[in-house]
Order: sequence, then structure tokens, then C-alpha cells
Amino acid sequence: MKLYLYFIGKPRDVHSNGMAQEFVKRASRYMACEMREIQPGRFDLFARHTTARKVFLDPAGKPMDSQAFSALVGKAELEARDVVFLIGGHDGLPPEWKPKADLLLSLSQMTMPHELARAVLAEQIYRALTMLRGHPYPR
Repeated sequence: MKLYLYFIGKPRDVHSNGMAQEFVKRASRYMACEMREIQPGRFDLFARHTTARKVFLDPAGKPMDSQAFSALVGKAELEARDVVFLIGGHDGLPPEWKPKADLLLSLSQMTMPHELARAVLAEQIYRALTMLRGHPYPR
């Protein structure tokens, strides 16, 4: 199983992106993880990840606490399914991609910059993996 964190658009704030990279690096101790920028016109997410669980971040998506998010990651791990997380660009998700998601997820009802959303999502991925392994980080 592998976990992918994709984002649309150039990372502008090196500090926010550095935080996200640090949490992805930490999460990689528990599971293969990859974070990268994609361009919808040049990257066919659905052809590349045919069997992966696709979780797209969207303000109108389902809110989830850390416990439920951990359960989502744990279920994918038990099923040995890759998980793809996608954060849209400044215009949000590509309209043709949104209906193809397995889950639309909201990180918060508050609006935040995409770089910060990336750092928050990467931290929640790390938190979920440590919760599943009984690590003391999530106390």
C-alpha cells in the first residue's frame, strides 16, 4: 500500500510546504508516502491509480475528526489499497474529477490557503498512522 498526497498549483510558501514535507517524511516511517504537484491536463489520476481510494479535499465535503480519519486510513491499509489525497488549486478541483472521488473531505469550514491545507492534511496523515500503530504522538 502507498499513500499519495497530490496538489494542484505551485507551492508558493516554502515554510508551509516545508511543514507538509516534514510530516510526509515522518509518515514514510510507517507507510510509503509521496507528495507532489500535478497538473490536471498532463496527469491522468484515474488511469494511474485505477484501484486506489480517491479522497479529494473540498469545502463542501464530509467533515471528519482525527479518529474517523485514522479509521479511513486503517481501512484502506487492511484492504491493501493505495490512497490518493488531492488538494485542488485556487479554482478548486477540476469539475470533471469531483464526481469521480470516492470521498469528498473537508478539513475545516474555515477558508485557508492551499499551502496550509497541505500542511494540515500531511499532519493528519502522520497522526492517523501513529494512532494506528499506538505511537504516543497523538496524545
